[in-house]
Amino acid sequence: MEEILCKHLESLEPKGSKKDYCEECVKTKDKWTHLRVCQTCGIVLCCDASKNKHASAHFRESGHPVVISNMPKPWSKFAWCYEHQQKKNLKQPR
Repeated sequence: MEEILCKHLESLEPKGSKKDYCEECVKTKDKWTHLRVCQTCGIVLCCDASKNKHASAHFRESGHPVVISNMPKPWSKFAWCYEHQQKKNLKQPR
């Protein structure tokens, strides 16, 4: 049975980024683990596995609901909707 996706993930057209750093961690000279790209404004921030959790803080402050993973491996590409707590795996373009 296929899971029904929320409105944010159903209509998502993923926008990536070439940035390979957390824009907020760079300002504070801190470190990050993995990166997420906000699908509303395009900012690149660290995930919840990172100490600062800037991506989820950005959602709480801005209300921007969806991020995508900014990882190079095809099997690690996904979108996450903070508002509905849903994940959508993304297929790599060939």
